[in-house]
Amino acid sequence: MKDLTGQKILLGITGGIAAYKSAVLCRELKRLDADVRVIMTAAAVHFITPLTLQALSGHPVNSDLFQAETDHGMGHIELARWADLIMIAPASANTIARLAHGQADDLLTTTALASDAPLYLAPAMNSLMWRHLATQANIELLTSRGVKILGPAEGDQACGEQGMGRMLEAKQIAEHMQQLTQNELLAGKNIIVTAGPTWEALDPVRGLTNHSSGRMGYALASALQDAGAAITLISGPAALHPPYGVNCIRITSAEEMAESVMANIATCDIFVGVAAVADYRPVVSAEQKIKKNSETLTLALVRNPDILAMVAALDNAPFTVGFAAETENVTSNAEKKLTAKGIDMIAANPVSGDNSAFNSDSNELTLIDKNGISHLSRCSKPLLAQKLTKEIARRYYETYPAKDS
Repeated sequence: MKDLTGQKILLGITGGIAAYKSAVLCRELKRLDADVRVIMTAAAVHFITPLTLQALSGHPVNSDLFQAETDHGMGHIELARWADLIMIAPASANTIARLAHGQADDLLTTTALASDAPLYLAPAMNSLMWRHLATQANIELLTSRGVKILGPAEGDQACGEQGMGRMLEAKQIAEHMQQLTQNELLAGKNIIVTAGPTWEALDPVRGLTNHSSGRMGYALASALQDAGAAITLISGPAALHPPYGVNCIRITSAEEMAESVMANIATCDIFVGVAAVADYRPVVSAEQKIKKNSETLTLALVRNPDILAMVAALDNAPFTVGFAAETENVTSNAEKKLTAKGIDMIAANPVSGDNSAFNSDSNELTLIDKNGISHLSRCSKPLLAQKLTKEIARRYYETYPAKDS
């Protein structure tokens, strides 16, 4: 059986040169045995013909709201009820804005608003449009409602510019769809995920921190939730909105993160420490801003709690997964960390040079446990999180076979 057998996917196509990729995506989804129906906006038909998508999907293409109502009685309602999942690819800045603000003025937006099926968007637009504050605010609003954003990618664009805004390739989007078949993989499990950096105050203005953006941890919290788990996300300072439906606890320092973890660990089945936790903190945090009064300044530091080791040492410890951000000797350093902390599994990633995971939309991971070493190749963090979710679930049930429901 193929991964998407029986899945009813409504493919929405909006206006943009990336619409040509939608034909390939439709074919990929059909190859995976999904049932695909297509809605095209009025702008989309200027870039690719409905006849092409009809031939690929095996169904008439819907594009006009009123024609759809005439043909089907209540076309948008029928399509909304039919779909297991709605995938809009490409999703233009205009359609993203209309969806964010609840406009329903064409067949695609009306159907999306009338459906309770999961909604996925693969943005495609000029890099300046993608970075615009209005677009980013609309993306944040949609993600806060549970909409999943796939991409965009970085690279050359049809307008001649280079940057973020390219639609993901069809095979990448299809791979995301395949990963979604893990819906009940971790059903009923309670999982704690830590994410982001910590901030160790030197004074009211300055502090010790790191480059972690929190994107990997937030993406993993979302993927684990998609797999059916109940998620508690304990996050350091990060300019990200938590996934819809995830219980997010905001903290600042490593000590606060440790306290929050231990306060919630009793019912935890799996603990995933993605956060880049500071190893040290100042012995004393000045009450007032430290003034520049001398040529040198000596700081006295003390070790922070080792959260991973604390969790792994519990009498009824959950399945514990650590992350290792390494600048050199990634695999050997991660192996040492796995052994020293007594955890079940570690995911190591490089954080130096051009392949650094920090402040990046992509990542790669080397996975290490008692059975050996494997590698998850570089891809977008949401897709990598979906792959890692399957790996965590597999290893969890191998460790606790009686818990495999």
